Amino acid sequence: MSETRKFILQEKDIPNAWYNIIPDLPTPLDPPLHPGTGKPLGPQDLAPIFPMALIEQEMSPKQWIDIPGEVLDIYKIWRPSPLFRARGLEKLLDTPAKIYYKYEGVSPAGSHKPNSAIAQAYYNKKEGVKKLVTETGAGQWGSALALAGTMMGLEVEVYMVRVSYDAKPYRKLMMQTWGAKVFSSPTKFTEIGKKILAENPDSNRSLGIAISEAVEVAAKDPHAKYALGSVLNHVALHQTVIGLEAKKQMEMAGDYPDVVIACHGGGSNFAGTAFPFAYDKMKGNKKKLRLIAAEPAACPTLTKGVNTYDFGDTGEMTPLLMMYTLGHKFMPSGIHAGGLRYHGASPLVSNLLKNGVIEAVANNQTECFEAAIQFAKTEGIIPAPESSHAIRVAINEALKAKEAGEKKVILFNLSGHGNFDFAAYEAYLTGKMTDVPLPQSDIDNGLKSVPKR
Repeated sequence: MSETRKFILQEKDIPNAWYNIIPDLPTPLDPPLHPGTGKPLGPQDLAPIFPMALIEQEMSPKQWIDIPGEVLDIYKIWRPSPLFRARGLEKLLDTPAKIYYKYEGVSPAGSHKPNSAIAQAYYNKKEGVKKLVTETGAGQWGSALALAGTMMGLEVEVYMVRVSYDAKPYRKLMMQTWGAKVFSSPTKFTEIGKKILAENPDSNRSLGIAISEAVEVAAKDPHAKYALGSVLNHVALHQTVIGLEAKKQMEMAGDYPDVVIACHGGGSNFAGTAFPFAYDKMKGNKKKLRLIAAEPAACPTLTKGVNTYDFGDTGEMTPLLMMYTLGHKFMPSGIHAGGLRYHGASPLVSNLLKNGVIEAVANNQTECFEAAIQFAKTEGIIPAPESSHAIRVAINEALKAKEAGEKKVILFNLSGHGNFDFAAYEAYLTGKMTDVPLPQSDIDNGLKSVPKR
């Protein structure tokens, strides 16, 4: 029996095209709507905040979109990323299941986020943009865009959710090291920021607020564009390099997954991992394949939200998207997985959930950190708090296989390392971490903000 743990591709095996799931969806994607008129958006409506190349990708009917050579050259710094067999974890769990994980923490920013950040910076630079403005929850997307900006010669301005700005200073310093300006959101520099601070100066803030600030700043600056790290179609598109590589590596291992798992906040990580496998399921080749989005119980967008048109931001500046949502005014608690604190879900992910192609589960942060510690002790890598949600679900699936005596193959994406998250681990290890209950009344109040149509 082979004891192979790591499956490595060569540079030539990096995908040369991204997979676009739009033409393969089981039902057509509902169009985004203009926030003012409520009518379907056209390319001209998005031009003030996005370069035309990304707008075209957002709406493209093509199944494959070529990856530019300059983007591929930068990808080669860390791609292809490795796939591991988690033999130590399997032994600890005493499970007949095989557990594999794709590891995206090898990127310079320590997560999967540069897969889209590099691409977005490239297309913006090509169209003459001088500055990119964005938001970040846990700091991973902000770090990735700061990296992309310095590599492409663009200024970067980041609005970081205050709860993470305070809790994760090294993410802030990483962005600043790469030349980005970082602000604690909400700020007093934007109209929406001043409004939020006037209403409640002591709230935990949210990604929706930070998005509003970034969009406002970008829209007012003729030399700037906005860059989003999740949710939108073109972001999910860029992330499919993860799943495309993973499929090749699973072939190297001589296996195909029964279950594919990734954490879910806005959807970029889950989409990038699962969409290439979703193609197999939708085409009938792997009908029994399960695709599981793992989200926090404190922000259960997919498991307790509703599928309807809603704003992507708190300030109601973004287009209306058909998505699972808790309402754009929903204010999640300050859990340590800051990258998963988002009220909405990718329209593409939402479409697949509505049509039964994927499923979703929610877990509390203490049980996720328990899983992260088990993983760290057996596999050596300290996971990001966001990734711990995928590990929790993978362990649960492995234990179910043990109970049933089934030899399942489980694949999950370890989307990033937790080397800047030791405050969270300290809270868990010292018994100070708690699970914040989410009353149904909080969900109901959040859903009241969903526009009536």
